[in-house]
Amino acid sequence: MLTTSLIAASLLPGPAAFAADPQTVSVTTTQTFVQADEGKTGMVSLIASTTDGKPLTGNATLAYRTATGTASPGADYTPVAGTVTFAKGSASGASKTISIPLRRDRTAETAETIPVTLTPSTSGVTAGPGPTVVINAHGLPYLDSRLSTKKRVADLLKRMSLDDKIGQMTQAERAAVADDPAKVATWRLGSVLSGGGSVPTPNTPAAWVNMVNTFQQAALSTPLQIPIIYGVDAVHGHGNVHGATIFPQNIGLGATRNPKLVEKVYHATAAEVRATGVPWDFAPCVCVTRDERWGRSYEAFGEDPKLVTQMTTAVTGLQGRKPSQLDDPDRVLATIKHYAGDGATRYGTGDSGYPIDQGVTITSRTEFARTNLPPYTAGIRAGAGSVMPSFSSVDYTDDGVGNPVKMHAHKELLTGTLKGKLGFDGFVITDWNGIHQIPDPAATADTPKPTATQVRTAVNAGIDMFMEPNTAPQLENLLKAEVTAGRVSTVRINDAVSRILTSKFQLGLFDKPFASADRIDVVGSTQHRTLARTAVAESQVLLKNTGNLLPLGTNAKVYVAGRNADNIGNQAGGWTLDWQGRSGDTIPGTTILEGIRQVAPNAKVTYSADASAPIGNADIGVVVVGETPYAEGYGDVGGPAWPWGTDAQKEAKSLALQPSDKAAIDKVCDAVAKCVVLVVSGRPQIITDQLGKIDALVASWLPGSEGAGVADVLFGKKPFTGRLTVTWPASAEQVPINIGDANYRPLYPYGWGLRTRTTHSGHR
Repeated sequence: MLTTSLIAASLLPGPAAFAADPQTVSVTTTQTFVQADEGKTGMVSLIASTTDGKPLTGNATLAYRTATGTASPGADYTPVAGTVTFAKGSASGASKTISIPLRRDRTAETAETIPVTLTPSTSGVTAGPGPTVVINAHGLPYLDSRLSTKKRVADLLKRMSLDDKIGQMTQAERAAVADDPAKVATWRLGSVLSGGGSVPTPNTPAAWVNMVNTFQQAALSTPLQIPIIYGVDAVHGHGNVHGATIFPQNIGLGATRNPKLVEKVYHATAAEVRATGVPWDFAPCVCVTRDERWGRSYEAFGEDPKLVTQMTTAVTGLQGRKPSQLDDPDRVLATIKHYAGDGATRYGTGDSGYPIDQGVTITSRTEFARTNLPPYTAGIRAGAGSVMPSFSSVDYTDDGVGNPVKMHAHKELLTGTLKGKLGFDGFVITDWNGIHQIPDPAATADTPKPTATQVRTAVNAGIDMFMEPNTAPQLENLLKAEVTAGRVSTVRINDAVSRILTSKFQLGLFDKPFASADRIDVVGSTQHRTLARTAVAESQVLLKNTGNLLPLGTNAKVYVAGRNADNIGNQAGGWTLDWQGRSGDTIPGTTILEGIRQVAPNAKVTYSADASAPIGNADIGVVVVGETPYAEGYGDVGGPAWPWGTDAQKEAKSLALQPSDKAAIDKVCDAVAKCVVLVVSGRPQIITDQLGKIDALVASWLPGSEGAGVADVLFGKKPFTGRLTVTWPASAEQVPINIGDANYRPLYPYGWGLRTRTTHSGHR
């Protein structure tokens, strides 16, 4: 009986759970907002996608209808209603178009909206939110490109509500609005940024253009259609974008002593940034680094204010030499940072758990003016459109030590010096949550930030735009309350907004708000990589060259070792794909090892990262050592470890080489006839105790994506010409050490750099 039952059961149809899931069709719009001029047609594109990716198994029909918005039916547009059918057999991803006729009334007016509703008519069909057609503002003076920027700003300002103005002063991070771009309009945002590692998916130039334009469409759905300005940290090339050209970090560019080359590098950076739809770069850093224990020291061009001042050609590289060039397709707004004194903070005074980053610069007014301010004066003269204050504080010794003032709250330096004495007419943008560190006596550890006191203090000190990555609405509510209560004047608000709007007009954002993908091919172009390779070669500093070992012969027998010989992530450093950078095979380009093989194809090259492979009959050892990537805070010597990086990045930051690096040097240099050591790092590394066994020593800094530039000077294709941008200490106890110090006895002084010729026969 049991057997018969089992056989019978096996012949019955399977349960419904085992049947194939029915196909579902989802119909969505390609754009949440669709802009069109009056008298034209609003074109709404719909896409039908199937859950299984296969062609539609049946007709998919939905109804559409124009709904009530700010535009008047019959006067501003012709109401429409109807159905759209995607026929059976249509491919998943098929598109259809709805047309909404717009009327021309020839009356100057702000933008108006026409919502479109979508309703499924057949089973198995779902519809996403309907789009909104926006009839563009027209006929208003601020839209007239024939008028001066000053007149356009004045006309627009008088039309803006307080909400509009406060929105313009607010910047949010892309992650805060990516899931719902309409927030850009709801919050009236003036700007959106990508922090380090905050990228679209996929991380391609075309996806960047699409992302920026999506946010821009939302901004242009507001009545006044004030465009956003998108910003990024492109501090050594467009580091957030996979495939971009990654140039040497500033500490290496300073070693070139070539301001014209620096201008070209930043021009190429601007071209790549603008090609991805981004018109604003939070660069260059014109800080003067005075303590190599600081994790941002590599972002500086050097320790001497004269050198850093010379390198403010980076500003003209980004913006052009004339204000009229700002709207060119290869220019972006520059930001000189971090104003001021962030490179001179005293070790042990750091904020946010860091030993030196975000700390206190303790100095006299005279010394501050001599050392820290000159690069900003030069940057402003070069036309820098924006300035970013430092997280750090200044404590003038003139009135006694113990009363530091956070730079984001420093009215004397922001308004009195920067906007007054130095004549800066651009706008001031905070650093990431920068005002959150302003002391508020009434706040507790649990008090949400920013607080009203922080907002009021900052804006009255001279802040024009607030980088509030994830707290934009809170900032806006607090600032509005402060204005309403009279604690922040309307005059101060209007000044801030006028400065921001002026830059937007100069960038051409009102006349051409949407980015084009026509120039994405310049990102990572051969021309830019060739320029980067030149910059790498000129940045290499030859510290020691016993017996003129370098350049090497192109047919030498070379044993290459060291963890940084074939690690492009390490040689690029921080601010590359991620905020803190990323070790490993991360970006397109050429490692130093690959460069050696490319430049000297006839050389016999053996490679072993840890020097474990037999050295054999190699007569030249090239050991590439140094640091793993880091950036602010986590890069401080003695600071906290970066918890989310690779294992290599979690190592304690130090001015001393890591034990594995020392071991590689010992093993190779003890075994070969001649030994070359390259130090790939963001700051000097103490190497005094091993110097005796090293025949040639090179400061390679952080060369970026084009490691072949290092090989160019190693093998004499180009000469060594670089000179130290910072003093190379003989011991960690000497730090901080800078040119002009009493008892100045470094291993290698500031400005040191041996030279070679390209005609040298080389060693074999």
